[in-house]
Amino acid sequence: MEYFKNIPQTMIDFLIITVFSLLIGLSQRQIHQQKKDSSHTFGTDRTFTFIGILGYIFALLDPAGYRLFIVGGLALIVMLAIAYYFHIKDRNDYGITTILIALITYSLGPVILTQQKWMVLLIVVTVLIFAELKELFINISQKFDRHEFLTLGKFLIIAGVILPLVPDEAFFPGISLTPYKIWLAVVVISTISYISYLLKKFVFKGGGIIASGILGGLYSSTATTIILARKSRDDQAHQNQYIAAIVFATAMMYLRILLIILIFNFELFLRVWIFFVVLALVSAIIALYIFFRNKTESVVNEGLTEDKNPLEFKVALIFTALYIAFTFITYAVVNRFGTTGLNVLSYIVGLTDIDPFLINLFQGKFGVGINAIAIATLQAIISNNVLKLLYGCFFAGRKSWLLLVSGFIIIIAVNIVFVLIA
Repeated sequence: MEYFKNIPQTMIDFLIITVFSLLIGLSQRQIHQQKKDSSHTFGTDRTFTFIGILGYIFALLDPAGYRLFIVGGLALIVMLAIAYYFHIKDRNDYGITTILIALITYSLGPVILTQQKWMVLLIVVTVLIFAELKELFINISQKFDRHEFLTLGKFLIIAGVILPLVPDEAFFPGISLTPYKIWLAVVVISTISYISYLLKKFVFKGGGIIASGILGGLYSSTATTIILARKSRDDQAHQNQYIAAIVFATAMMYLRILLIILIFNFELFLRVWIFFVVLALVSAIIALYIFFRNKTESVVNEGLTEDKNPLEFKVALIFTALYIAFTFITYAVVNRFGTTGLNVLSYIVGLTDIDPFLINLFQGKFGVGINAIAIATLQAIISNNVLKLLYGCFFAGRKSWLLLVSGFIIIIAVNIVFVLIA
């Protein structure tokens, strides 16, 4: 170890630059060999190594103003421009990726002298990965249309532009309701829904029934239950798969709510995480049992291939209205009837959209203890599961009743046990 301490830092930096530049050059050689046009590029492994070394030498000789480095960079740009001109003339190829990577390699010298070593590593790794993922990016871009970029723009606006600007001051004294908390709730729900939307459209496009249930549970387990139950009525041969997917959606609901708790109330998360993990596992085990019981060949679920925009203004408006309404309702009920009123309200709310109520409960300060909030959360989920069971039995038909009822009764029973011990 003492020997390594005596190695000059300049030598270490030189070796790092040399190795990283060589790796970039080898990557470029491999890419050009795959395209069978290695003879039509200005250089690969050795050239990139020399470019990196040259940039380091120039930066080292003039560390104050980097004038020598700038002059060398201009000369390199001229040479690259000449190479690019003849490349266009000979190949009619206007791509400049290799030239940009050469300039990045040349810039590693000042970076290693002025920044932490991890920054150089991060740059090199990014270059290597992005250079190799050209085909992937082409495939992704082909799946995108203008509506996808509008959806992405909406998400960036609500999460990155509006949220930091809204004030965090209460509307009414005694009620923990602020514009920031309202919009934060919208952002969190929109983020989870948007991730589910992207996974379904780009990762599991045309996926099976089970995948539809799992991803649908991230968005809305109730809506997913209704859709899958309707499909199962028309596809009796794969009924087990649809019922299993419905139960998987409920399993994902537990994980989604647990994530929301983690975001909004860490103290509550520490109190209930084990309950939600167990409930998710129990639901998943039941779903797997149903799936493998009289298992049939998996099919693509055409009924859930429609990709609905999760960031519609109407959806956000409804969620905001429900969030505000539940804030006042919860405040009035707790003030009037205390914990008993909150327990009754939680069962009633479970028959509607529970997300606005739960997020409001996690954020709000209604003068109730953490145990009361935990119990109210589990109770709301119980009544919501009862609602999904009723929806499933109604839309799926009688042949599905045995599997649906037996599966949900076990889940609800475990949920009730956790309410009693919470």
